[in-house]
Amino acid sequence: MKRAVVLMNMGGPNNIGEVKVFLRNMFNDKYIIGAPQPIRAMIGQIIITKRLKESQENYHKLGGMSPIVGHTKRLVRRLNKELDADVFYEMRYTPPFASDIMPKLVNYDEIYAIPMYPHYSSTTTKSSIEDFIKIAKKYNLDKKIKTIDSYYDNKLYNKAIVERIKEALKGENSQEFELIFSAHGLTQRIINKGDLYQKHILANVEFAKKELEEQNISFKKIHVAYQSRLGPMEWLRPYMEDKLKEIKSKVIIYPISFTVDNSETEYELDMEYLEVAQELGITDYRVAKTPNHHRFFMDAIKEIYEGMK
Repeated sequence: MKRAVVLMNMGGPNNIGEVKVFLRNMFNDKYIIGAPQPIRAMIGQIIITKRLKESQENYHKLGGMSPIVGHTKRLVRRLNKELDADVFYEMRYTPPFASDIMPKLVNYDEIYAIPMYPHYSSTTTKSSIEDFIKIAKKYNLDKKIKTIDSYYDNKLYNKAIVERIKEALKGENSQEFELIFSAHGLTQRIINKGDLYQKHILANVEFAKKELEEQNISFKKIHVAYQSRLGPMEWLRPYMEDKLKEIKSKVIIYPISFTVDNSETEYELDMEYLEVAQELGITDYRVAKTPNHHRFFMDAIKEIYEGMK
């Protein structure tokens, strides 16, 4: 039995030239912008025109590419030594796309497509799975695919979260810090349509808090906030910038939406919100790493994969 595991993520530019590709593909996704074509393309083009130069400058500060690329490659290399399957990755908005890796999967008996999104959302999980299966049908591979919607409740995954928080603490007293679980924002309109994302985020926070309690780690206060707001629409609240105004002195940010570090963790949280925190007089501002290739996260993926067989 020949098996393949495919890790699915949103993606990020492999170089500055791909920034436009990334933005164009993302804002042409019907689950990101719900308007029909050609209106969606027009809206997307307006957004790209406004954001392209700034986005390119931001990626320059990150070394000319998204951090998601290197972190994902390392994760795949390590998982290939751990699983009884060949491990691949594909991205929704930047290469390698599903169409790039599908020819490599034609000789496999079983294909396990695992989203790198622990929380279900139409804007991430559904979009990636639908695109992957659409391409798979062209190769008559769709019947071989098994996938999963969410795994925010996985014990090993939550242990990885807590380990990253502990790393950010650096052995210092947790009771001197406040902890913010920062989630990528969505428009309230998407949530009102029944998207499960916010429910899954809040449930994940409870699982992580339970793990913290089991390890006798307590913070002065624990918060949830949402980042990455764009445009004039109402987004999930509280907004990150508003939540930071409540912080008295020391804070650790954990990027709970993400399993792999990317521009929204290493630029938006590490750099942009650091400036906000400093302006607010926060004396100690730290951002924890996402699981990336942490041992517990790799074990979680292995457990998820084994459970899908």
